[in-house]
Amino acid sequence: MKRKGAFLLLMIMMTVLLTSCWSKKELTDLAIVAAVGVDKVEDGRYNLTLQVINPGNVAGGMQGGGGDAQNSPVTVYSISGKNLVEASRRASSRISRRLYYAHTNLVVVGESLAREEGIEVLMDAFDRDPEFRTTSTLVIANHSNAADLIKTLTPVDKIPANKVLKTLEFTERQWGENVKVSLQDVMKGLQSSKEETVVAGFRMTGNSKQAGKLENMQDSVPEATLRASGIAVLKQGKLVDWLYGKTARGTVWILDKIQETAINVDWEGKKEAITYQTIRQKTDVSAQVKNGHPHISIHARVEGDISEMEIPIDITNPKVITKIEKSLRKVIEDELKESIKHAQKNKADILGFGATVHRSRPNEWKEIKSEWSDVYFPKLDVDITVEAYIRRAGLRNKSFLSGLKEN
Repeated sequence: MKRKGAFLLLMIMMTVLLTSCWSKKELTDLAIVAAVGVDKVEDGRYNLTLQVINPGNVAGGMQGGGGDAQNSPVTVYSISGKNLVEASRRASSRISRRLYYAHTNLVVVGESLAREEGIEVLMDAFDRDPEFRTTSTLVIANHSNAADLIKTLTPVDKIPANKVLKTLEFTERQWGENVKVSLQDVMKGLQSSKEETVVAGFRMTGNSKQAGKLENMQDSVPEATLRASGIAVLKQGKLVDWLYGKTARGTVWILDKIQETAINVDWEGKKEAITYQTIRQKTDVSAQVKNGHPHISIHARVEGDISEMEIPIDITNPKVITKIEKSLRKVIEDELKESIKHAQKNKADILGFGATVHRSRPNEWKEIKSEWSDVYFPKLDVDITVEAYIRRAGLRNKSFLSGLKEN
């Protein structure tokens, strides 16, 4: 009997401790927000643009495909407020459901807002909300406002937010001139000792008036498209510059975020005659301080394959391979130097050199920290060492062009 009584008491206690479904949310009562755009309007208020998913028009999943081709997969709402919370609350007058931010994977900030006011003021609202994910990707609208990007409908990826996220992931992995960063990454960068960081840029190209129309996602050649465009340089939270092309790739290279890319090499007077495709790379950055003067050393090692040749070259000859590798090292080294020069010109240590000095020489860093951005970084001496190796040459050694030349 005592055992039964103890078991009964235990069951009663467990029942009291169970939380049940007190916080349940019915799907039919939620407006799932896929992306958020933030701009500053002329009266000083914030304009919040919300990309809300229409579940019934995205049948077969939210990753693309399926759905009702006659109806838009998303609905876009624009609301203004003195701050982000007020704008979000004001949306209740236009939306019949509760805004649900747990699935928001993209935040877009307009260029004028990022350049004039900065993004630091926006971070508190996103970070403080327990429902909002700080792992959401952040992008800056390049030469545009956030609303234009949020409103653009895209083919293939029915949810426009997914289009942006997948494009960033793919181009970062395949090309290396863009980076994919989260709100959390940006907050860490701005709170670090250097207070500078980089953010991906995205832009809408084409006819902005057609961007939000259903026909834009139904045409084989859309009149408006979204594309990754540059890397935004943030200094103390404000946009100060854009990086493009080789300068952007050199920056990503130093940050050790290059996964794969293609490098063109000149050969015997012909521009970009050989294309080299990287398969793996590693960049190490170290720092020394001598007599109060910091010094940075960069060592980059890359391995890859020859993927294309526009002129006949005998790559079975080891001396030829060695000569190509030497040219590769020069091309990569020039890109790294250009990115360093650009960063020093802006006095923006987006390359993390200050953090490297801080880690390796904490005592010396305390003495130079206050003057790092204005005095030390712009005149910093940097040594660059590049190792480049060719591992394979595709499915053939002898060039196809050699046979044509012999005939």
